[in-house]
Amino acid sequence: MKKRLSLFLVLLLAMSTFLAACGGDKEKSGKSGGDNTKKDNVLNLTETQDIPSMDSALATDAVSFNTLNNTMEGLYRLDENDKAVEGMAEGEPEVSKDGKTWTFKIRDAKWSNGDPVTANDFEFAWKKALDPKTKAEYAYIMYDLKNAKAINTGEMKSEELGVKAIDEKTLEVQLENPVPYFKELLVFGTFLPQNEKYVTKQGDKYGLEADTAIYNGPFVLDEWKHEDKFVMKKNPNYWDADAVKLDKIHTKIVKNTQTDVNLFESKDADLIRLSSEFVDKYKKNEGFFTEKEASVFFLRLNQTSNELLKNVDARKAISMAFDKKGITDGILNNGSTPADYFVPAEFVHGPDGKDFRDTAGKYLSTDIDKAKDHWEKAKKALGKDKFTLELLNYDDDSAKKVGEYLKEQLESNLDGLTVNIKQQPFKQKLDLETKMNYDFSLGGWGPDYLDPMTFLDMYLTNGAHNQQGYSNPEYDKLINDAKTTLLLEPEKRWEALVKAEEILLKEDAAIAPIYQRSRAYLKQPYVKDIYFHKFGADYTFKYASVK
Repeated sequence: MKKRLSLFLVLLLAMSTFLAACGGDKEKSGKSGGDNTKKDNVLNLTETQDIPSMDSALATDAVSFNTLNNTMEGLYRLDENDKAVEGMAEGEPEVSKDGKTWTFKIRDAKWSNGDPVTANDFEFAWKKALDPKTKAEYAYIMYDLKNAKAINTGEMKSEELGVKAIDEKTLEVQLENPVPYFKELLVFGTFLPQNEKYVTKQGDKYGLEADTAIYNGPFVLDEWKHEDKFVMKKNPNYWDADAVKLDKIHTKIVKNTQTDVNLFESKDADLIRLSSEFVDKYKKNEGFFTEKEASVFFLRLNQTSNELLKNVDARKAISMAFDKKGITDGILNNGSTPADYFVPAEFVHGPDGKDFRDTAGKYLSTDIDKAKDHWEKAKKALGKDKFTLELLNYDDDSAKKVGEYLKEQLESNLDGLTVNIKQQPFKQKLDLETKMNYDFSLGGWGPDYLDPMTFLDMYLTNGAHNQQGYSNPEYDKLINDAKTTLLLEPEKRWEALVKAEEILLKEDAAIAPIYQRSRAYLKQPYVKDIYFHKFGADYTFKYASVK
């Protein structure tokens, strides 16, 4: 949300990233004082980052996926309870007995330019995302489609993809293996349709400006002033336009929480996220609420070029050498909890009905003494006493504070380590991670669909989001088996996923988990029916209203 994260987003502290948001709360509203009515029919929001891309094949972050989720529509979208409900798909799909062939009927719907939405819009968009020339980071999320991986790696031609427009309103999809969460998977942004004729005409400009894209969702992107604001307005051509209550959604790019609070107090912002220093002040406000998300934040430890981070003892030392509660309770102060894991708590349940975390263990908990022991082993193995690492970080207020805290903790507890911080705007940071041009990086991940795999397959060898050079053949086998041969053996599949996380963290310390995010919000009393999601995009505004 999306991933990224994602996303997620998407990703990141007080902002939307490759992360996905949490919960199904659609009625958490309260009085902030004063008038409880709103004269216009406009929802005013803020965001810490600009939209990196409005091309669904290229989007990787929460800001992009949130905007796409509200301006575009795939075969399905999520309802207030995170269930997949009909979007462009009309009626129940026809599914073969072996679960590998799905046939969808496309409803009568239009693009914002008046063109009909067709089955070919899906075939075209999905083939585009899998085309190696597109270089889509999220192409791997489509690997359940027949021949998708071979096409994406250049071994087969796109014509061999198991996706075919039988006619204008019939889409046939063939899978490599039956996928129990396939409907929810189709909600994800990479599976959105694109109008082939329009996209081809726009060429490289597609999705870079408000007027170089067309939309089939509840809203259209009407205005986009980069690094300043973007505006969505109701799409009159949307098939379910009668259900859309808002006329417009204004989103202002704001990197400072004090500015957010000022906008909220003056009623120029209707929903804001609070950073830690404002939580105590506003937590008794009736408009205050928190959302526990399924997003986990961690340190990426780049093993491709840095000799120190290639050493497993050094990675374990870094992972255990900082106080996680100091971050969640002292800096964030928003309900976030320390994470000694990667797959989040209260996210997904196994075949036995138990939460994944009740079955899996805890790994890399804060332990300064163990961290120092591992650090001494690493220094001895590398024959050096002093090391310098650069921490890649975001440029918003909360991220800055977390980065400074990590620097202080690591330098204090690991003798001879110097940490320099490199703060970057969102898009530039993502680019540096993609190029693996960093030492270690503060990042986060929100789930793209309802399964532990949305976290764990990130770290397959050479995976698109494995942006740190991690590789373990045993881990790869467990993940690949869970994607294929174990799909019809849910208990064994669950065991494989639990074991994979143990290898990733306990054995290899590939990443350093920090916390599972909650967010603190203030919402104006006249704002109703914003849907918060556990996976995929953070928000749905289709049913939102301001009255």
